[in-house]
This record gives sequence, C-alpha cells and structure tokens, in this order.
Amino acid sequence: MEKINISYTATAINTGGRRGHVRTDDGMLDFDVAMPKEIGGPGGKTNPEQLFAAGYATCFGGTLAAIAQGVSLMDSEITVKVHTGESDKGGYALAVDIAVSIPKASSKSEAQELVEAAHAQCMYSKAVKGNIEVRVKAV
Repeated sequence: MEKINISYTATAINTGGRRGHVRTDDGMLDFDVAMPKEIGGPGGKTNPEQLFAAGYATCFGGTLAAIAQGVSLMDSEITVKVHTGESDKGGYALAVDIAVSIPKASSKSEAQELVEAAHAQCMYSKAVKGNIEVRVKAV
C-alpha cells in the first residue's frame, strides 16, 4: 500500500444513505441525495455516482494540468462517466469512462499520451486501480 504524508483531509457526513443528506464539515457542500430513477429511486437530486464523477473529472483535470509540459489546455474538457450495475462477482460495482478533449495538442497521439500519463498519476485513478475498470481516451 502506498504511504502518504497527509497535507489535506476532506470530511463529508451522510445521514440516510442514498435517500438522505450529505454535508461537508466546512459547509461548502450541504444537500439532499437520492437514488436515480434508472435504479429505482425518485431522482431529482444528486447521487453518489455523480459526486464521484465530478470529483474524478476535477482531479483528472488538475493532474493533466500538472503534467502537460507546455501543451496548452485552453478549451480542454474532461468528461467522466461513472457506470453502476450488478457485478459478475456479486453485489454492485462501478466502471468509469474518461474522455479528454485537448484541442491544442499537436496530434491525437500526443493527446492520448498526455491522457495516459495523467491517468497514471491521478489520485482517483491510483485509488481505483485494479478495483474497477477505467477506460481513458483522448477524443
């Protein structure tokens, strides 16, 4: 297991599970959550999959900026799709697709190299490595 020197800790508190409320200890996030209609919930509120996708996209973008080495990321966009469903090993599981547009890259192959390098360094990618399927692609 990778050891870290902690520089920041985020804290979130949930009550009521997927049909409840979540807030951060600093009050920056504070809202109700609900299961999506697609999996039997009422919808109309955010859900853990959306929160995971938002965090992953943001983290991936930050990592991409850190490793871009002179490639302009102006107008770049990271789209993260978090899929949930029944696992072939029982229970439920996640899978992730990451599509990255880097219009200022000199070629699609340069963009793909940057995306793969970001994937290798991103904290979220490292956290889920070997646990869920993650597909990354420059588009």
